Amino acid sequence: MINKIGQVMLYVNNQDESRDFWTEKLGFEVIADETSGPVRFIELAPKDAATTIVLHNKEFVAKMNPGMNLGTPSLMFFTDNFDKLNSDLKNKNVTVGEIVELPNGRVFNFADNEQNYFAVMEKAQ
Repeated sequence: MINKIGQVMLYVNNQDESRDFWTEKLGFEVIADETSGPVRFIELAPKDAATTIVLHNKEFVAKMNPGMNLGTPSLMFFTDNFDKLNSDLKNKNVTVGEIVELPNGRVFNFADNEQNYFAVMEKAQ
């Protein structure tokens, strides 16, 4: 049985620029930056997170698995400090969408350096 999500794999055009986005704009930490032959992966996570994000080179993965869907998965992040995060991302010149009020909490989206969009939610108490 599956009991947790271990990693989310993002397929990116430029691993270094993507690493810099996640660490500099969102405060993630680099867990690993490893190369094995032609394969390089960068594993990132918020401090003390159980689930990590792994950045893979999109061009390399496409060559290895030609039929694979390399689109960005929809990721929903949760935060305990919604307004501060929204403000901090805007102050760091990150593309941030409008805050939307939903029945289960507020949400906004943001784009990374390659214009992939992700969401952040503050769950209703």
